[in-house]
Amino acid sequence: MLSVKPRPLFSPPFSVTFSSPKHSKRPFTLSTKSSKTSITMSIIEHVVLFKVKDDTDQAKVNMMLNGLNGLVSLDPVVHLTAGPVFCTRSPISNFTHMLHSRYKSKEDLNSYSAHPDHLRVVKENVLPICDDIMAVDWVADNDPLPLSLPCNSAIKVTLKLKENLNNEVQDNVSGIQQITCGENFSPARARGFSIASVAVFNGVNEMEGSEENEEYVNLQKQKVRDYLDGVIVVDYVVPSSSSSSSSNL
Repeated sequence: MLSVKPRPLFSPPFSVTFSSPKHSKRPFTLSTKSSKTSITMSIIEHVVLFKVKDDTDQAKVNMMLNGLNGLVSLDPVVHLTAGPVFCTRSPISNFTHMLHSRYKSKEDLNSYSAHPDHLRVVKENVLPICDDIMAVDWVADNDPLPLSLPCNSAIKVTLKLKENLNNEVQDNVSGIQQITCGENFSPARARGFSIASVAVFNGVNEMEGSEENEEYVNLQKQKVRDYLDGVIVVDYVVPSSSSSSSSNL
């Protein structure tokens, strides 16, 4: 097991935050916040994967997720959701939970990372129960709309070591509502994974249906054949219990 010392979860530009009271009653939830202005720049995608210790009490897991979802109360956060992983599709991945959030700039991500409430959640709720943590950040190659993902949306996160593994065919696969791809710009906790993507589906059925698409499956086989140890694929479903409204941005 990987030993995780009590220190900030992310060196800048990473970080997490203390849960606000309005989120304290739910074990996990989608959290979103409307933007005050129109988007004029590429969105920053932030994904964190967690491996919770096998013997962890569920109450402590719920406290961690409540704390992570509380990060939406910070001004820089445009969208944030944290919850259990739906499925892992890689032999090198054993992560149990995931956080996905979005920001309008690297500066906003830095502000989020440095916030004392974020550091408090990391110290009190995340590090004590996690064996392993991995994070990636990238500038989206397009502005995904809406920024806030509806409850029950399904997300496929793909992390790659090799730049020549791409998502060219996925853009044409039926069921994908959004897809962004980019190069990780925060290498400290990414373990060499340089290319990341997020594909968003309306729901689990659409996400699983994409796996039956012959063109998509052939692409995945081609990718994995030579780089089996260099790809992490994690499926996640935005929790249905949500106390916040969705943004149309």
